[in-house]
Amino acid sequence: MQMQFKPIGVIQSPFKETKGTPIQPTAARDVAGSIEIYPEYAAGLKDLEGFSHLILLYHLHLAKDAELLVKPFLGNDLHGIFATRSPARPNAIGLSVVRLTKVEGRTLHIQDVDIVAGTPLLDIKPYVAEFDVRSDVRSGWFEQNLHKLSTTRDDGRFS
Repeated sequence: MQMQFKPIGVIQSPFKETKGTPIQPTAARDVAGSIEIYPEYAAGLKDLEGFSHLILLYHLHLAKDAELLVKPFLGNDLHGIFATRSPARPNAIGLSVVRLTKVEGRTLHIQDVDIVAGTPLLDIKPYVAEFDVRSDVRSGWFEQNLHKLSTTRDDGRFS
């Protein structure tokens, strides 16, 4: 089965390359960016300004080819790709939860951006805490490394 996706817009941020980019939105607190939605998708923005946060799905267009075992940013051991958030994945799809600060026409102003400038946007979904927050969460091998999150940046090895 062949699948094909068409971008609905492009994400802009202060990050011009993967190296040095925060590895998660929580490590990119207050980093401003924007999204320019292509004209043919503008009508889909109706009522979006009522949400404080958005889930962005995007193409990791600068990622290297996938490997099934990787040494992720927050660890020193090899883990299966599906137990990590490495950008070098079989399907190079990224996910970030960002804060929406303003909608101006086809431009969305966002905060907490951990995405490289020029990244193709595949989809937007509203973040709804009652749907998206879970209380019975286990974080696997990440638990021992979460303290590193705020200071860890992309080191360029996956792109």
